[in-house]
Amino acid sequence: MKNSIKTNIGLALLRIAPSLMLLTHGIPKLEMLFGGGEIKFADPIGIGTSPSLFLAVIGEVVCPLFLILGYKTRWFAIPSAITMFVAAFIQHGADPFATKEMAFLYLLVFVVIFLLGPGRYSVDRK
Repeated sequence: MKNSIKTNIGLALLRIAPSLMLLTHGIPKLEMLFGGGEIKFADPIGIGTSPSLFLAVIGEVVCPLFLILGYKTRWFAIPSAITMFVAAFIQHGADPFATKEMAFLYLLVFVVIFLLGPGRYSVDRK
């Protein structure tokens, strides 16, 4: 069964819009990583602040760029989902729901992208 045009447009929007929005959170982290100053970042999984920041940049900048293109979509959705899982359940685990709601929404989106794939309008399908 072929996907309809509406379904493929929906999959493209699901991939592109949240990835663009996540870049607004990731780019400041990228600047912090390469800014040369002291890194002040959380260490939610106990590996150090610099490695934690590096992993956050991968999940919030590198992977979303590939998701926008639709390249290796399912693979690049995984690190972004893991980043949001850590943000929601570990970093903000004790916080009220309103504080971690955005991380939950991003987590849901990246899990759905992993399950459904990129759709027709992606590098993966060319």
